[in-house]
Amino acid sequence: MDDRKCACGHPNPIGTQLCESCGRPLESELEQANENAPSFPDMRYEGMARRSQTYSSTIIDKTWNFFSSVKVAIYIILVTLIASAIGTIFPQKMYIPVPVPLETDVQHFYETTYGWLGKVYYALGFHELYSSWWFVTLLVMLGTSLVICSLDRIIPLYKALSKPRLNQHASFLRGQRMHAEVAAAEAGVSDDTFVQASAFLKKKGYRVFREGDSLLAEKARFSRWGPYINHIGLIIFLGAVLVRNVPGFYLDNFIWVREGQTVPVPDTPYYVKNLKYTTEYYSEDEMAQKLDLKGQVIPKNFQTDAILYLNKNAGLPGAKPKLEEVKRGPIIVNHPMEYEGLLLYQSSRQEMMLGALNFELLDKQAGNKAVGSFKIDLYDPPKEVKLDHGVVIRVLDYYPDFFMDETTKKPATKTSIPNNPMVAFEVMANGAAPEKMVYVSGSVITQTDAARYTLDFHKPDLINISGLNVRRDTAIPYIYFGCVIFIIGVAMGSYWQHRRIWLQVTDAQLHVAAHTNKNWFGITKELEALTAHLGLPVTFELKAKKNKE
Repeated sequence: MDDRKCACGHPNPIGTQLCESCGRPLESELEQANENAPSFPDMRYEGMARRSQTYSSTIIDKTWNFFSSVKVAIYIILVTLIASAIGTIFPQKMYIPVPVPLETDVQHFYETTYGWLGKVYYALGFHELYSSWWFVTLLVMLGTSLVICSLDRIIPLYKALSKPRLNQHASFLRGQRMHAEVAAAEAGVSDDTFVQASAFLKKKGYRVFREGDSLLAEKARFSRWGPYINHIGLIIFLGAVLVRNVPGFYLDNFIWVREGQTVPVPDTPYYVKNLKYTTEYYSEDEMAQKLDLKGQVIPKNFQTDAILYLNKNAGLPGAKPKLEEVKRGPIIVNHPMEYEGLLLYQSSRQEMMLGALNFELLDKQAGNKAVGSFKIDLYDPPKEVKLDHGVVIRVLDYYPDFFMDETTKKPATKTSIPNNPMVAFEVMANGAAPEKMVYVSGSVITQTDAARYTLDFHKPDLINISGLNVRRDTAIPYIYFGCVIFIIGVAMGSYWQHRRIWLQVTDAQLHVAAHTNKNWFGITKELEALTAHLGLPVTFELKAKKNKE
């Protein structure tokens, strides 16, 4: 890379706007007080060259320059915000009211609940938007932009702030928005002037540097790092969000557990057993006032008494589960069961649901004599049931939520929940031809009117089912940490300002100049107080802002 040599003889890298040695603007030798002079260079990085303004030949340079652009970052943020908003129009798949394992049930839910808009929403994949590849790509692009934007600016800023420059060129001082000059002899400038100025500014909280007839005072330099602390916080936050897509870092599932049932917790080595589900209601004595509820009651508590097991054989392929109890207790709304970062929330319930159908096989040829009783578990129906006298009942078909599909003209099920069970049986007895029959909607349909066997339907088993939300989020501490870092950066950049004041004698002229990144009114008052204390016959007028900062 070629260097740009200043009039003072110092070589500066391409892209540098102010000489690293004397501070002279490299674009022009004209005095900045001249109205025809170009705008004074950007003071944000003391004129230091940024990489994006220096290299542009290779594909790496062009990629770096693309992501270092603030405009590109704003566009990425806007697209991400719009996409995030679209994901909130309808519930995401994991939050639909009745979680079901079949993708066809999910599609049916969006179509029947939200009509053609729901159908389009599902077809475009918005029902799983936040885990989609293109949304994750947007987050990666945003993180890349934050990293490159920060590095592109933080390196020249560090170089500028780490070595405060004294003995500035007169054009640098005249280019500041706050500047005044007077003949040193007329103002009576002496060594004592700089001593008094140093003492005064130190009382104001400034850090003072002096070299001969040059003085630089600055304070709150750390505030310049505020925006980059913000970026670090956002990068940590985005990294924590992205790492949730890595297996083991984040878990959010929903399971139904019937009373007495033990089910595996998805994507974990744990099992959970529902001992008992209870809904507690307020009594009239507990109500603050009598309400006309028209026979209804107000729930007080939803609770599942559960046991959490650890499968000792979880890491052994094909091995039977070896369960060891690790925790026992209630799961209450807003009070989950917690074990080593795994949280089980009481999220839903289904009370007095069909759990099993109770039948009795009757022999019509023997005067409806009872052959035997059997039970069909609607959540795990048996393949066959053996009765006395060698009678075997086989379960041919089972549809939990039966309906007749008009397209295929065949029986089908709407959901996996036994809301309207239909069971097809085959009865086989010794020496007799098999007979088929169907139970549906409380009725028994036999294969022929002359069938020997029929079914008598008894009171079904009713059960309570708990809907448990299973969560684990090991990225949460990092998300909170990123938020704290971000707030610290906001405070640094909002409540403090980097202020600098120069007093310098050049060519028998005393120059007094100041610069700040914000709150020019405050630094004007401090500068006026300083010149009044020193008795300097100068006045200040804030120049119109030329440079873009």
